[in-house]
Amino acid sequence: MSQVEQYIITIPDFPEKGILFRDITSVLKSAEGLQLAVDEMAACLDGVEFDAVVGLESRGFLFGMPIAYKLHKPFIPVRKKGKLPRETVEATYDLEYGTATIEIHRDDVRPGSRVVLVDDLIATGGTLEAAAGLLERQGAEIVKIVCLLELKGLHGRDRLSRYPVDTIVAYEGK
Repeated sequence: MSQVEQYIITIPDFPEKGILFRDITSVLKSAEGLQLAVDEMAACLDGVEFDAVVGLESRGFLFGMPIAYKLHKPFIPVRKKGKLPRETVEATYDLEYGTATIEIHRDDVRPGSRVVLVDDLIATGGTLEAAAGLLERQGAEIVKIVCLLELKGLHGRDRLSRYPVDTIVAYEGK
């Protein structure tokens, strides 16, 4: 069991009845919890050769930035459409109700770059899958995906089966 799990608070019936919400703000508000989370996620990259950490908006920034800093790697943000000032490339993907579009700066990823994707959570895997596809279209190789949490009951890992994936804490349900 990960030591960081003790800092995650489970909130029943949020945002709706029957859902067990896994609150990571309790990890962030604890200096020890945050340090454990970043250290455990960074340890998943021991022995992995890569050029940059890519974090998904917005909670992937919370963990991706300190991992990049700790491992002395550049950080590349994947943002929601319309948030980046320079020329971008985008990917649109399906949500449960509608679609979403994410972007990166066109010149942030060079062909042949080896990147690590970081986010807080693997749920259905849709956002991570879209980000991986966007990066691959720019010529990057996804060498690892690292997330703090995984909700196994949503089978997001199945959508990411082409990539090595590590999570720190996994919950069986949704």
